[in-house]
Amino acid sequence: MLVGTVVGKVWATKKEESLEGLRLLVIRPFTTDERESAETMVAVDPLGAGIGERVLVVFGRAARHAIGRGQEIGFQTAVVGIIDRMELEGGRMVGMVAGEDGDSDPNR
Repeated sequence: MLVGTVVGKVWATKKEESLEGLRLLVIRPFTTDERESAETMVAVDPLGAGIGERVLVVFGRAARHAIGRGQEIGFQTAVVGIIDRMELEGGRMVGMVAGEDGDSDPNR
């Protein structure tokens, strides 16, 4: 499982039959050192996350379970949560979107 930020959407007019009707998002992995990752991935989104939101992403069997179409689906990455807030070591708060990040104590 990883935390990522939704950076885009994917439209595919032709795709494997088991993927019909599924929403696909481009996710960039979250890094704690405030540098953006150069890597991205595509994940099925059964929850309705929007661009800029932080999400939880799972892989493999957990993803196929979250997608809800059995083991025969041709996809192994899925969004399973939209993050409201995270607290990191040292009191750093990470919000639903990057603009909400900061210290847990504004007087620090």
